[in-house]
Amino acid sequence: MTIGLKLSICVATFNRGGFISETLDSIVAQIQPDVELVVVDGASTDDTFERMTEFKSRHPCVRYVREPQNSGVDRDFDKAVSYAEGEYVWLMTDDDLMVAGAVQRVLEVLDGRYELVIVNSEVRSADLSKVLNRRLLDVVEDNEYTNETCEALFVDTARALTFIGSVVIKRQVWLARHRSAYYGTLFIHVGVIFQSPPIGRVRVIADPALQIRYGVAMWTSRSFDVWMFKWPELIWSFRGYSEATKAQITRKEPWRSPMKLFQFRSKNAYSIDEYRKNLANVPGVYRILALIISVFPGPVANVLSIVYLTIRAPSNRTPLYDLVNAQRWPPLRRFMLRWFRL
Repeated sequence: MTIGLKLSICVATFNRGGFISETLDSIVAQIQPDVELVVVDGASTDDTFERMTEFKSRHPCVRYVREPQNSGVDRDFDKAVSYAEGEYVWLMTDDDLMVAGAVQRVLEVLDGRYELVIVNSEVRSADLSKVLNRRLLDVVEDNEYTNETCEALFVDTARALTFIGSVVIKRQVWLARHRSAYYGTLFIHVGVIFQSPPIGRVRVIADPALQIRYGVAMWTSRSFDVWMFKWPELIWSFRGYSEATKAQITRKEPWRSPMKLFQFRSKNAYSIDEYRKNLANVPGVYRILALIISVFPGPVANVLSIVYLTIRAPSNRTPLYDLVNAQRWPPLRRFMLRWFRL
């Protein structure tokens, strides 16, 4: 390990040539002598290699590792941590932006006392022009947790930690914990953080350090599988947390909720294909309801959900943004984007 290197910013990327340059520009402008930037490319087939070659020609300090084959995002982040040389690693996405001063703010709390630092983010539209949520973590002051308050940490942060860019962790803590069991979950960092035994001292930074480009995640097209199965299975796999605590994050089998299924239908994320793949063999009434919802007219479900959300939760802009962008009739989508100022 390089002596004096405090922080490694680790980016795992795959086929994100359209975003990676802007992301790295927001990071490299903040690089200091005790900070490094490591990019692991999971054998991208788009123009990522060309863009990274050009970027390195301008910023030779950047470490770029192109893997011979794609191993999945979880394994690639794990590899990035293994290549890193800093005392801490910041797991950064390949399509979002760091706000000015973010690196310095994080460095100010990396004094060795904390094993984990969780940074806050601002959620924006895909083109970053509109703010959907000013704080992904609903906190206005920095918080601290210890292993005695691990359940509170779980309840307060687990949902926000679906965004991997929130995580700054001691490299040796990461390497000492089980990781391979979480390959393929899409949330290896959540597995590392909430497995037993609990992590010791944790700091949450309230002021947003990142701008999330909402709606462009690589797994967006698989959102039904992710949120109905992968995420609940991960959350409910953790020992040391009560069922009541885990239920605050997600139901164990959220697909049993007709309302949840209808929400996914209204976003074009649930159809007869998902039904046949995942729910055709579930018992009794659930199967019948799941089938009916899977063939319910998607545009109608979309409009009904938009009306419902507008009445019940008009300030909740992120799910409204999802619904409006899922509308398949372009004139209506354009009208609603202007109407709701999304």
